[in-house]
Amino acid sequence: MKTINDFNFASKKAIIRVDFNVPLDENFNVTDATRIEAAKPTIDKILADGGSVILMSHLGRPKGIQEKYSLKHILKTASEILGQTVKFSPDCIGNEAVKAVKELQAGEILLLENLRFYAQEEAGDVEFAKELAFLGDIYVNDAFGTAHRAHASTTIIAKFFPNEKCFGLLLAKEIESLNKVLKASKNPVTAVLGGSKVSSKITVIENILDKVDHMIIGGGMTFTFVKALGGKIGESICEDDKQELALEILRLAKEKGVQIHIPIDVVAADDFSNTANTQTVDVREIPDGWQGLDAGPKSLENFKKVILESKTILWNGPLGVFEMPTFSNGTIQLGNFIAEATANGAFSLVGGGDSVAAVKQFGFEDKVSYVSTGGGAMLEMLEGRILPGIAAILD
Repeated sequence: MKTINDFNFASKKAIIRVDFNVPLDENFNVTDATRIEAAKPTIDKILADGGSVILMSHLGRPKGIQEKYSLKHILKTASEILGQTVKFSPDCIGNEAVKAVKELQAGEILLLENLRFYAQEEAGDVEFAKELAFLGDIYVNDAFGTAHRAHASTTIIAKFFPNEKCFGLLLAKEIESLNKVLKASKNPVTAVLGGSKVSSKITVIENILDKVDHMIIGGGMTFTFVKALGGKIGESICEDDKQELALEILRLAKEKGVQIHIPIDVVAADDFSNTANTQTVDVREIPDGWQGLDAGPKSLENFKKVILESKTILWNGPLGVFEMPTFSNGTIQLGNFIAEATANGAFSLVGGGDSVAAVKQFGFEDKVSYVSTGGGAMLEMLEGRILPGIAAILD
């Protein structure tokens, strides 16, 4: 697996696919710069070699050219994080881009305008990829968040760099961390899968059953399993059409020797609201008109025991509606257990939008081994798929 450490960038122009699709407020201020910070080590190494950097990214889902999706809005934040004034090209291809690249000196950084202002980007257009490729000497992919898309800048462009292409440090770390869970994991391996729907996690569950010893199922998914097993779930969220599937997963897990852990008690509420009345009840005996919104204390004790005995932990999805303080305890305690296991030497990988949001909100970022930057890409890798953006570099 070639990374930027296998190249010397002296006098070279590196064209890097980064994922600077960051959230902006109504005044176009960056509200979370994690993705820009994550690309800094790759950029720093290239500049230290004496190379220059051309950054390309998308922002949002524009329909054609829309000023509110211009990457110029992130220039100030990018310049602060990268420690120098980042130059900007108001186009990502064509004369303006070529001129800006031509004027770029060693040690300088240029950000191209939003790739998705062109429909050709998402269409994986070869000519568009060729125009992007013309701008750089070496192609670096450091955007895990888009590695599952066969877009022009993530996959097609690599064809024009048969030998001069590699992974950035962030993307290499993502692959390495996921492989620690999927291929080279230390036992016991525990996967914590939360969130609301079994349907969105089914392929992940099927793929990782061969790789884990324990699977903790939490969040709204819990109730599809509980109902399938004959429990009363009140008004709790449930995918009725997935009950057979839930039973099949339990059967498969038993066959493969995987222990499935489902909450035994829950914090139930009489309304989906932070100010609702609450009670802790047996997960199989939720009263009519009530819904389970967080894992209960007995469940958390069970989960704690499993996690503290684990050597490899994958966390994807919260245990409750953590956005409401009343129902955040389960997710916070889970974070504490994983942090403790990590401090004791376990490898812990957190990924998937809601888990990452929870980890940031409750201050666990530095207490786990790795926080993945790509929700969809991570799920597809966990499903056992080869991501096109990764395959293009390995090819």
